[in-house]
Amino acid sequence: MSNEIKPVCLIQGPVASRSGYGDHAFQIATAMIQWGKFDVKILPTRWGSCPNTMLDDESFPMVKEIKACIQQTPLTAQPELFIQISIPNEFQPRGKFNVGVTAGIESTVPKPEWIEGLNRMNFNIVPSNFTKEVFVKAAYVRRHDNGVEEKVALNRPMEVAFEGVDTRVYRKTNAPEQGTDTALAAIPEDFCFLFVGHWIQGDLGADRKDIGMLVKVFSEVFKNKKNPPALILKASGPTFSLMDKTEILRKIHEIRKTLTGNLPNIYLLHGDMTPLEMNRLYNHPKVKAHVNFTHGEGFGRPLLEATLSGKPLLTTGWSGHLDFLPGDLANLLPGTLGNIPPSACNEWLIKEAMWFNVNYSVAAQKLEDVFENYLKYIPNAERLRLQNSEKFTLEAGNKLFVDILERNLPVFEKKVAVTLPKFKKITPLGSPAPAVANLATTTPQQPVAITLPKFNAPTA
Repeated sequence: MSNEIKPVCLIQGPVASRSGYGDHAFQIATAMIQWGKFDVKILPTRWGSCPNTMLDDESFPMVKEIKACIQQTPLTAQPELFIQISIPNEFQPRGKFNVGVTAGIESTVPKPEWIEGLNRMNFNIVPSNFTKEVFVKAAYVRRHDNGVEEKVALNRPMEVAFEGVDTRVYRKTNAPEQGTDTALAAIPEDFCFLFVGHWIQGDLGADRKDIGMLVKVFSEVFKNKKNPPALILKASGPTFSLMDKTEILRKIHEIRKTLTGNLPNIYLLHGDMTPLEMNRLYNHPKVKAHVNFTHGEGFGRPLLEATLSGKPLLTTGWSGHLDFLPGDLANLLPGTLGNIPPSACNEWLIKEAMWFNVNYSVAAQKLEDVFENYLKYIPNAERLRLQNSEKFTLEAGNKLFVDILERNLPVFEKKVAVTLPKFKKITPLGSPAPAVANLATTTPQQPVAITLPKFNAPTA
């Protein structure tokens, strides 16, 4: 008898991280486990300094299943399929067939090392059409020391599979969530704009989410107004530490002290929140609208989550989030492409690239109009909620991901587990003869005398 053994799929990614890449890795692990075609093994990685708490709550869907797949010891054989979720320059093939998954890019130009990393994999998957377009169009000439020039361009297949949202968690609801309700109970304003995202490096106007200018524009628009709205920043830097919180509060204070007049309130919501708490924040009665001045997104998962609350969203009209924010339903702010400032450049955002700068004057007018004429924005926000809650679900995203794999994966050699039949034990040659039962009480037989007959000798 024999049984077919499933091919092994090793997934390397930050499945436990509270980050965009962590959510994406969690989704891919979920898709591969539910597919059932592979023996899934998971090698968790970190994502910067973001906390690794995603797998702490085993009541959350698929947490137990993912934890059961985490590889505790090194693999003894090369996996048939290797999926790595990371930035492309970190891609290293480890399987017989290798798939790179990356959110990719938030600007117009990737580093050459990213293209080289993509080319090390058999094929790659990205979450938005914007990301694919930037990678496909990228081309460089590398000049070696001997004068030989080499073209660097993407030469591996690439497909788009969006990041789906679990609509069992992210949905329109009035259900209370104790931690979130307690945090917002002290806010006196009944009309609040909500921002969600990381406040990372960059001078004023140069951090990637452009939180600094959001603070400044919001403060300018609503200063000296009677009963103005408030702005809630669900923001953090690399960590949720006290030092991180103090640094963000300092940035807010430095911006606002340059302004005069009676400024509207801005509240910082800092710390780790579960997905259920985040959904309650999106849906909280005091949160009336969502806003984000982002310079660029590879996908923009928090923006997609926010639309499922059915509330108006104001954000920039460029990059990955346009896949799920159509211009006729979303409130897309105009702007122009500009060079990335030196204070924002790092190993991902390079000085040769450009990103989107929102038109702050138009953004200011839009903020004021949403506050003054709120009800006119609700119908489109509700239509967008219905559309995204059907099209961009976790189930739809997982199906698309699996469909892409089925079209691109090779046929792996089948392996079988062989069960050998059971054999009777054979006594080896030279072994002592088995004992005779009751040998001591057996009566020995007397010898018997045998008389042989006589034969005459034959005659000649």
